[in-house]
Amino acid sequence: MDLVALSDFNLVARHGGFGKAARAAGRPKATLSRRVADLEGSLGIRLFERGARTLKLTQEGRALFERTAGLLTELDETAAAITSGGDRPRGRLRISAPMLFSQTAMGKLAAGFALQYPEVRLEITTEDRTVDMVEEGYDLVIRVNPDPDESLVGRIFLRDRLVIVASPQMARPTDDVAVPAVVRGASDGAAAWNMITPAGRSSIAVEPILCLSSLLMVRDAVRAGVGAARLPVSLVAHDLADGRLVHWGDADAPEIALWTLYPSRRLLSARVSAFLDHLKQSFPHGTPEELAAYVAASG
Repeated sequence: MDLVALSDFNLVARHGGFGKAARAAGRPKATLSRRVADLEGSLGIRLFERGARTLKLTQEGRALFERTAGLLTELDETAAAITSGGDRPRGRLRISAPMLFSQTAMGKLAAGFALQYPEVRLEITTEDRTVDMVEEGYDLVIRVNPDPDESLVGRIFLRDRLVIVASPQMARPTDDVAVPAVVRGASDGAAAWNMITPAGRSSIAVEPILCLSSLLMVRDAVRAGVGAARLPVSLVAHDLADGRLVHWGDADAPEIALWTLYPSRRLLSARVSAFLDHLKQSFPHGTPEELAAYVAASG
């Protein structure tokens, strides 16, 4: 079997079309089409159903793709490792990371990684949207509580939780009195926040008076005394310790988990492995307090 033709078939199958594969690889569309046709001829089967505007794997094509994609990835990674000096990280590493984590911690993380691995060209894009790793050429993404994705594998490297905080000058909530609130994004219309305190669970009525697009903006507004807010403990831990903010209680909300995600493959590139190790060294326990200390040191 022609490995070059098989590799081109996998490229087209992974991107879902000859045009997308050609743009991603910087190769002529006609060349990919000819190679796939040659592979179909040598195997004596159709690998794709070709429509006027669609391209769909046949049953045989899907079976071939599922059984060979991982093997070809391992071959590519092994060849790259050999030609680049073994397991020494080098080359371009593209990462997508969420806004708040990038603003508070990624600068220091990136600098430390660059000093440790000067032969890696690190490129970090800050965005909260769900990116297509293959289509957009990312090697690694960092996401908060991501939806399950069968095409990706990953692990949690940090955990955080929401707390309800306010300025010391702001009166604590009392029954039936709405508290001025600062929220992220457009107001969701929530009339109350559920809260956990040493005395148990309770609820406080809220009235959003500021809607801001950044949690850093929300924190600064709360510091100024305009209202209360639900914020990650890592972002306000030192404000609480210094008395700039007071803790009303923990928000009765799901845990915040930061994940690293990458394409499912048995052999990770040396660059990705090195960055994963860098994260582990920076946050060995992955606790909110650890992140808070890192953010404070970065600031």
